[in-house]
Amino acid sequence: VWERFQTTAVIVGSSVLLQLIVGFLLALLFEKAFPFRRILLMLVLTPMMLSFVAVGAFFRYYYEPTFGLLSQAIRLFTGQPFILLDSPTGALAGIVFADAWMWSPFVMLLVLAGLVSVPKYLYEAAEIDRASWWRRFRTITFPYIKGLLLLAILFRTIETFKLFDIVYIITAGGPGSSTETIAVYVYRLAFQYFRTSQSSALVYILLFIVIVLTNLYLYFVKRRAAEA
Repeated sequence: VWERFQTTAVIVGSSVLLQLIVGFLLALLFEKAFPFRRILLMLVLTPMMLSFVAVGAFFRYYYEPTFGLLSQAIRLFTGQPFILLDSPTGALAGIVFADAWMWSPFVMLLVLAGLVSVPKYLYEAAEIDRASWWRRFRTITFPYIKGLLLLAILFRTIETFKLFDIVYIITAGGPGSSTETIAVYVYRLAFQYFRTSQSSALVYILLFIVIVLTNLYLYFVKRRAAEA
């Protein structure tokens, strides 16, 4: 059980961090107006509208060593097929990339909402004072998006902690049990091994962890409101 919890923690930490970085960079990109911005924004938001099964099936074929796009691209340089999912590290990386590809646009939307809400006169005053880009970000931009970033971290941590569909479709928990998350393990216990009592106990543990994460978020929100 603890091995599955550790695997889940690695996937959650890596995926949420990657989503925050990519989502923040995309929000900075779409904050400014440029040609074909609306069309490009629609394309970027498309992964978030797909189902987990569709994303899992897409990346399963994307990572396929015989005709997958990733293997074909690497074959041009090495002359050999590339099998990403044959090692625990590669399989974890494949799952993290698939989940981040799907949900980075969600983080982007939250951050973009915060960036748009920043009053323009604050940036104008900072330019008059000749403040650097980092100082403007730290003193003006970040306070406006900090609450939304916390909300994004909460939502994505809870959802990634329950990740099942993508993992089961891409790797089925393999190789071995190296990518078997706690959600996949609960499914196996309940529907393959018929150990319903143990699976029910694990579900209660998952519920407790989600409640703890939610209360931590509410604590930080209340503390931020008190400081304001």
